[in-house]
Amino acid sequence: MLDAIRWDTDLIRRYDLAGPRYTSYPTAVQFNSQVGTFDLFHALRDSRKAQRPLSLYVHVPFCANICYYCACNKVITKDRGRALPYLQRLEQEIQLIACHLDPKQKVEQLHFGGGTPTFLSHDELRQLMAHLRKHFNLLDDDSGDYGIEIDPREADWSTMGLLRELGFNRVSIGLQDLDPAVQRAVNRLQSLEETRAVIDAARTLQFRSINIDLIYGLPKQTPENFARTVEEVISLQPDRLSVFNYAHLPERFMPQRRINSQELPSPAQKLEMLQRTIEQLTAAGYRYIGMDHFALPDDELAIAQEEQTLQRNFQGYTTHGHCDLVGLGVSAISQIGDLYCQNSSDLNEYQNTLASAQLATSRGLVCNADDRLRREVIQQLICNFSLDFAEIEQQFNIDFQGYFGALWPQLQEMAKDGLITLDRERIEVLPAGRLLVRSVCMVFDAYLEQQNRQRFSRVI
Repeated sequence: MLDAIRWDTDLIRRYDLAGPRYTSYPTAVQFNSQVGTFDLFHALRDSRKAQRPLSLYVHVPFCANICYYCACNKVITKDRGRALPYLQRLEQEIQLIACHLDPKQKVEQLHFGGGTPTFLSHDELRQLMAHLRKHFNLLDDDSGDYGIEIDPREADWSTMGLLRELGFNRVSIGLQDLDPAVQRAVNRLQSLEETRAVIDAARTLQFRSINIDLIYGLPKQTPENFARTVEEVISLQPDRLSVFNYAHLPERFMPQRRINSQELPSPAQKLEMLQRTIEQLTAAGYRYIGMDHFALPDDELAIAQEEQTLQRNFQGYTTHGHCDLVGLGVSAISQIGDLYCQNSSDLNEYQNTLASAQLATSRGLVCNADDRLRREVIQQLICNFSLDFAEIEQQFNIDFQGYFGALWPQLQEMAKDGLITLDRERIEVLPAGRLLVRSVCMVFDAYLEQQNRQRFSRVI
């Protein structure tokens, strides 16, 4: 079993830098408009030839209410009719993509994200899933990982029953914070009772896994009131928890301009919130998976990490990194072989492009040999907290220390500081370095020096 993480305030102060979350390498910042539909068709053909299994991501951008902290691609509207033209174009996209794949390619993983997927009516959800089943090989035996993001304010027992009937077996519940003053400050009023009702329904209906999202660093949060939220959440016994650091970037995300920056907790308070949260979750039996994620020891993510089969992609930590990820909907990102590509993030542009029977691919990137090597190095570090040089050397036919010789002084400095151990054979991220694993990964990022760090959140 992996050692527990160790809190080291001095190390955190030194290495708490702004940097990518590495849901991909190269990151989406490197995507460019030179990559388009032709590249996507080429990648889909390769996927079909190799008969690789699939992971589908479906983006539903609509929300009835705005949450001020949100940095997602969404459309705020009370008009439920807005979903109809979008769903027509989404179904068109499903059809266009599916005809380039083989019906025998199984969909091992499916995820509906947003926005608020349950903004859609029951009939719309039924129709969308029927369309997906018609064009893709969705599993019928409940063995796939089929998840959906839930806003408890937009779901009830009948909604949960419908989702289970449609084949969903995992739910991710947005909660963020339970304190009413914090909820008012971010315009998301949501009672513990609403959340508990959805979780009770999920358990009764035998959903396989429940994830809860929390955010620390929101306005009016204090270490004391956030600790109370964490205590209440632990009593709900989710299988997984995501505890995100709120990044206040009002110049990039308009809704955040409604947040009073004077009410945000100080960096020291944020650190205390995280430290207390880790202590509370560890005492309750949760394992730190990495990058804000915690899971119970019998959860698939924790088991995969033990067995060193855990992977990371645009879905976050996953046991399905071997699948080709096909993103559907506005702003959705695909990762198919060595191709990353993203649909237009503008709703009108997405719909208009598909109305002319064209896919809405707007940008992307094709990985080169150096990208593939560094992607594997970063993946190993961020998932396993260790890196075996011999494995990399064998896989990529390189001499590790020779290839990365210029980075050695930085790695030696990290070893001296107690972040990692470093010898001729491997890197091991130490318990005190696990919270800062992004900083270790950043050493191997060939693009980082050219980038504006302001685009990224801080590690802690």
